[in-house]
Amino acid sequence: MRTGRRQVFNTGSFGTRQIQLATRGLCVCLTSGVVLFVRAVTAWGQSQNPAPIVQPGAPGQSSRILSPETAVIPLRTPAMADVHFMQGMIMHHSQAVEMTELLRSRSRNRDLQVLGKRISISQADEMKYMKQWLEDRGQPASLAHGHMGHGADMKMDSMPMMPGMLTPQQMKVLEQATGPAFDRLFLTGMIQHHTGALVMVQDLFDTPGAGQDAVLFDFATDVDNTQRAEIDIMRGMLLKEKK
Repeated sequence: MRTGRRQVFNTGSFGTRQIQLATRGLCVCLTSGVVLFVRAVTAWGQSQNPAPIVQPGAPGQSSRILSPETAVIPLRTPAMADVHFMQGMIMHHSQAVEMTELLRSRSRNRDLQVLGKRISISQADEMKYMKQWLEDRGQPASLAHGHMGHGADMKMDSMPMMPGMLTPQQMKVLEQATGPAFDRLFLTGMIQHHTGALVMVQDLFDTPGAGQDAVLFDFATDVDNTQRAEIDIMRGMLLKEKK
């Protein structure tokens, strides 16, 4: 009988222990790869199928699934005082920007030009914000014809003056001035203008039911704080002009 031989492979320095470790590492790598793949597929599935939006039902009624479109909370109808405030402040800001544009050709005061540029940028941005606020709520950006004075038309000169706005006569004198005389007129005029904005904010908050919109409240408060700070700056500059 032939005795069967058991073949022995010479593994050299790469022994049985090393083979076991290598095999185990390969298994770990494969397992990790599978886990990562499953997680990726799960995440993709969740992104393709977002969690449903459930609206609880009234007592005794079942809940219902809402679509993303119907789940959007509509904006509350603004108080007319809120609308008029925003419309009036757009007009108010518009004149301030017009005043700052005169600085380029009529003043050599570097500090005043820097302040004017700051006022122009901030108020131009705020005008865009106010127009968007009104548009989002289905309101016009300008004051309605019925909100004007008797016999008024849609021309700027005949529209109601907001508190602190310069009269056409004041604007004409400002436009004709240059140098230090212009600087003094600009500062006194803009202080008057800013003070009027503070009156508008106070009138808004004093009106029952107005200023309840959280976004509007934050905006009006920011206008108040900013313009108070700029009034202090301009008063300091005016004192230097008088010396």
